Amino acid sequence: MRELPDETRRALDIPADILALEPDQMRRLGYEVVDRVIEHLTTLGEQRALTTGDLVTLTTQLGGPIPRQGSSISENLTKLADIALANQQHGEHPRYFARVPGPSSYPAILGEWLATGMQSVASSWGGGSGPSTLETIVCSWLRDGLGLAPTCEGVLLSGGSMANITAVITARNIKGPGIIYLTDQTHSSIKRGLLAIGQPPEHIRILATDSSFKLNPIDLRAAIEVDIENGLAPMLVVATAGTTNTGAVDDLPAIGAICESFKMWLHVDGAYGGPAALCDRGRLALPGLERADSFVTDPHKWLFQPYDIACLFVKTPGALEQTFAMNPEYLKDVAGGAVELQNRSLELTRRSRAVKLWLTFRSYGLETLSAAINRGIGLAEYAQFLVEEDERLEIITPAALGIVTFAGINADAADHVRAAAELTADGYAAVSSTVLKGRTVLRLCTINPSTTTDDIAGTVARLAQFLSRG
Repeated sequence: MRELPDETRRALDIPADILALEPDQMRRLGYEVVDRVIEHLTTLGEQRALTTGDLVTLTTQLGGPIPRQGSSISENLTKLADIALANQQHGEHPRYFARVPGPSSYPAILGEWLATGMQSVASSWGGGSGPSTLETIVCSWLRDGLGLAPTCEGVLLSGGSMANITAVITARNIKGPGIIYLTDQTHSSIKRGLLAIGQPPEHIRILATDSSFKLNPIDLRAAIEVDIENGLAPMLVVATAGTTNTGAVDDLPAIGAICESFKMWLHVDGAYGGPAALCDRGRLALPGLERADSFVTDPHKWLFQPYDIACLFVKTPGALEQTFAMNPEYLKDVAGGAVELQNRSLELTRRSRAVKLWLTFRSYGLETLSAAINRGIGLAEYAQFLVEEDERLEIITPAALGIVTFAGINADAADHVRAAAELTADGYAAVSSTVLKGRTVLRLCTINPSTTTDDIAGTVARLAQFLSRG
């Protein structure tokens, strides 16, 4: 009888439980994590909204030579919580108003923990029929709640950047190459994605928005007609449902009609503002979503999910599979199921992002979630009210889908940047400045339902004070 080679024998002498922990130790460590997360969530208002460390100090505290031997897991968890995870933005903070907050709900956190602990996978039906079913369910819930076309098929991705460019790849595969129309308020990641997938720069049109920072349908039609006259092929329009800068919503019914008349693909980027359509006031501000040939929204923004999760919907059934399907020989034993989510995007390895969203919908219900979204809209309106009452400040763009911009009456660009930086350094809150048609302004994004009116009032008052020092 043949003997095993010595190297093989030595490898097999390594205990099978080399990475295992005792159940009691696993429970104790798990409880430590739960306790730290709950302490974090329940004391957020007392913490800094944003902390940025320096690379040298953080590397010294967290790095060093590669560990040759293991050390205390409990002590390492403490180091992670107290150093690594403390030096970041806290998008769930009630006074984090910069860029786009990410307020996550506890049921969503629980779903994420459970999915991670049970190594959830949503690629093939044969490898993950349960998680795949959850994904089709939450996509259908979102589709119907948002009022999208009933034929829409969905897929969950990492965020708006990947979801938007996946939509463009799909459109280009179905419609063929052609001119793509954006605006100066289209999210910058979309142009970056277009260039990355080989869209010729000369076939990208960036149209100026009107005084309300929206795409003017008249200008769009004129640009399309010029391109046709020049022998070019208009292919896709990117409209926005809630711009990051001001919350503006493009005229989707009019733009949809133009796309239909020219047989073009309408893509709607609702990564920020899309979830607003789940409440009555938001739905009124977002007419025409059913016209979208593809639509993107990010539940890790206004649907209270931990990072990361975005949802892409495509109106034409089978368009995603037609674009991305692959059937290599090593996947044949798990292929051919009810839905093969690996064939709906470039992602083959896919964790189940649906678990946390499913648990959120089941735990709260649509009525509670829509009320939380409605509160975010109201908080921006309250901020506008306070700005209008302060003689040192003026509104630049009124509250729209949870975003309001304003400026100091006699302040210049540097004053606004400095005021935002001083507020962040102070630790009370975090806001961001932005530039609207050449003017630097301050911007609040108020989509966290745990934010109080006192939080808004304190932030506006501090900003007015910082600006007045200029």
